[in-house]
Amino acid sequence: MHRPLRVLYLHGFASSPASQKAQFFARKLADRGIRLEIPDLAEHGFENLTISDQLDQIERLLGNDGAILIGSSLGGYVAALYAARHSEVQRLVLLAPAFNFYQLWRDELGPERLETWKREGKIPIFHYGENRELPLHYRFLQDASRFEPYPEFHQPTLVFHGNHDASVPVQSSMLFAERHPNVRLIRLNSDHALTDSLETIWRETETFLLNAPAR
Repeated sequence: MHRPLRVLYLHGFASSPASQKAQFFARKLADRGIRLEIPDLAEHGFENLTISDQLDQIERLLGNDGAILIGSSLGGYVAALYAARHSEVQRLVLLAPAFNFYQLWRDELGPERLETWKREGKIPIFHYGENRELPLHYRFLQDASRFEPYPEFHQPTLVFHGNHDASVPVQSSMLFAERHPNVRLIRLNSDHALTDSLETIWRETETFLLNAPAR
């Protein structure tokens, strides 16, 4: 028996399944009779978060099922990494994907804070889902260094990125789209959160996902 196509939302760093964007997509897809799966990507606790664990969690969740992945920020980067390793992924929608993630972190923290993090083993990070600071282990950065900054995948992909994104420069998505003919980039007059552009994002996503030919 043919299983229905699954749709997963991968939330961003220091976020949760309760995020505004995750719940927005859940409501919109539910209106079309589609259940959105929103895993908590910090299943072992935020302190122990790694990209490797996130990829393993998605693989356990999906198995060999075909899937559509919607990812925000780090979740967008993780979705791209996963699609590069799993051809059964059929389409992607990426919201301000954090390409070049490892270098972004190194640039943001600077050498002194990086050295402090390495020496002390943990640093406090504000967690938006918890609305408080939580510790994050240094192995998060060590693990991130293992992954390619711009994953190579060939599935049809729609990318949204704000022109005023202060966290992940829009140029990273521009560079990615230039090198990947399977990617369509839509630049928005917005910031990293993109929450002021959700209706526009949904209109484009609905056409891209729901009117796509079956594979």
